[in-house]
Amino acid sequence: MKEVKVAKSAGFCFGVQRAVDMVYKEAAKADNTDRKVYTLGPVIHNEQVVSDMENAGVYVIEDTDSIEDGTDTTVIIRSHGVSKDVIDHLKAKNVKIVDATCPFVSKIHHIVEEKYNEGYNIIIVGDAKHPEVEGICGWCKNSAYVIGSVEEAEKYNSHRGEKLCIVSQTTFNYKKFQDIVDIFLKKSYDILVMNTICNATEERQTEACTIARQSDAMLVIGGKHSSNTQKLFEICKRVCPNTYFIQTLDDLDWNKLQSFRSVGITAGASTPNNIIKEVQSYVRYEQ
Repeated sequence: MKEVKVAKSAGFCFGVQRAVDMVYKEAAKADNTDRKVYTLGPVIHNEQVVSDMENAGVYVIEDTDSIEDGTDTTVIIRSHGVSKDVIDHLKAKNVKIVDATCPFVSKIHHIVEEKYNEGYNIIIVGDAKHPEVEGICGWCKNSAYVIGSVEEAEKYNSHRGEKLCIVSQTTFNYKKFQDIVDIFLKKSYDILVMNTICNATEERQTEACTIARQSDAMLVIGGKHSSNTQKLFEICKRVCPNTYFIQTLDDLDWNKLQSFRSVGITAGASTPNNIIKEVQSYVRYEQ
């Protein structure tokens, strides 16, 4: 039997659990009725959860043009949030809107909108192609400058003395955010820094790094499109070369783990607890 340590912070965070609960609540309300329930994009980045939601009668649509007008339709805004224009478009269609945006993401929307109206240029530290960042951009009329690396921060050059408001994608690597902010602080700008990385993300990343240092091998469980899981993998891989990214137990190559005495396990914020427990049990008892 192997020594297995599972991160206490692994699995659904508050925002994801809230969003998932809201989806199933709307599915229950629509059961045995003609009401159609959709999520605008996958409510979370986990294929197994999204598939289960479809079985419950909740389907993913990718854009507002696909939504029929009318009060017999419910549209759920996913945990990553959307732009103000998308909200306005849905209101014009007269559909029922259920906003499952993570409260930490909604907070960024309010900050960006307020500071943009006050004359600040908005800098978002994050992945420009991630739906959360795309949504945030929509609260400052898509004028934000998105920076995802130290190299991009070093290349940034604008008018001296301009006002900058720097925010972060909630799941961004905390150390990388600090490094990027340090570069901006060395430039002659009027800077307002808002660390909008959620506390759960910081805790999850710190704990994952600690466990990875103490383990012969590390398993990071999560959806292949999950930004926060990818960042956990990168953090663990730097301190534990034998780190593996899997979505479910089916992706686990047991031959790679057989020679290791201790195995650490963490999981992204969109990973259900049953998947984590299944991997944990298999690794601990498989010989």
